[in-house]
This record gives sequence, structure tokens and C-alpha cells, in this order.
Amino acid sequence: MPLHVPPAPAPALRCVLAALGSPTAVSEARTPSLRTAQGPANPELPLPVHVLDHITPQATSPTRLAGWRFLIRCAERSVAAADTILTPDGWAFSHFFEGPYITSTERALRHAEAMPMPCQPRLLSVPELYMLTLWLHRDCTDDGAEGSLAATDLLVPLAPAPPGIAAHRPHRVAELLPMLNHRLTPAPLLSSPA
Repeated sequence: MPLHVPPAPAPALRCVLAALGSPTAVSEARTPSLRTAQGPANPELPLPVHVLDHITPQATSPTRLAGWRFLIRCAERSVAAADTILTPDGWAFSHFFEGPYITSTERALRHAEAMPMPCQPRLLSVPELYMLTLWLHRDCTDDGAEGSLAATDLLVPLAPAPPGIAAHRPHRVAELLPMLNHRLTPAPLLSSPA
């Protein structure tokens, strides 16, 4: 499937490039692979990061744009990622990081490219479950910063996924949100016998 990667805001890209060019930002990052990388480090595959704060009883929910994530590639592999956030003064570099979500994101993107439908890749975070998914949005005309979850969009949980949710298995939004809603709904308290 052709992935329609939305262009990141130019200021977000500029702040990541500035951070990559700053010896202090790179040396203070908790990313040994970025500090020891040989050759130039390039930000690639910008993905908007949306947050799902809550799920409504109808198993739908609005999302909000939290930032843009760039995979940082050195030579032939991604060694880290850089997050940007929107501040009152505009886009700002947040931090570099590494870990399993980087390889998991790349794997999910490779599988998405092999699917038959065109889509726009995004990341969707569910903070209450410590969960990150690749969100394959069907409306490729959206700019990446807007748009809401559609029942036919696909969500691909990234590894590590919460217990009981298979990583890298695509789910339709209409299928996965009720499962997440169930996990987020507190169990009723049992009353003690009188």
C-alpha cells in the first residue's frame, strides 16, 4: 500500500536538525546508540503523535496532536527517535530516545506498505495503558495534525503491547476501541456480605 506520510511542520524539522547538530543535546541524551553512531544522523519518517485520552461509551474518542516523532537514521538503520512538542512559542525539540518502539515502528510500517489500501501513517498513544499503536488513517488528504479515528482505520499495537493485546496485529478501530474501553473501565467493587 502506498503510505502517504504527511509532511512535518518545517519548524519541527528545524528544531530536530538543530538538536542533532548540538553536541550538548546529543551527548546528554540517554541514547548510547546515537552518541556512538558513525556518520551523519538524519531525521526521517516524520509521524504525527496523537493521544487518546479517553474512550467514550460509544467506543469512539477524539484524539489530540501531541507532537511529531522523527526516526533518526545513521547509515542503514534507525538508531534513535526525536520527539517535538508544540509550545506557545511554536514547535520545540523535546528529547531523543531509543528502545523497542523504534524497531517496532519500522516493522509495522514495512507491513503497512504491503497492505492493499492507501493510508496515512500516524502514531496513537494510549497513556493509561502504556500503549503505542501505528494508526493507519484512511483519509490520506488530512494534514496529519487533524482528523479523528474512523471505524475503518487500522490500529497496529507496537511492541511491547499491554498483556492480552497482540503486537503487530492490525485491528480495525471499531474492533480495538471496545477492547481498550473494557480495560480502562474500573471493575465494580464487590460489596461485602452483611
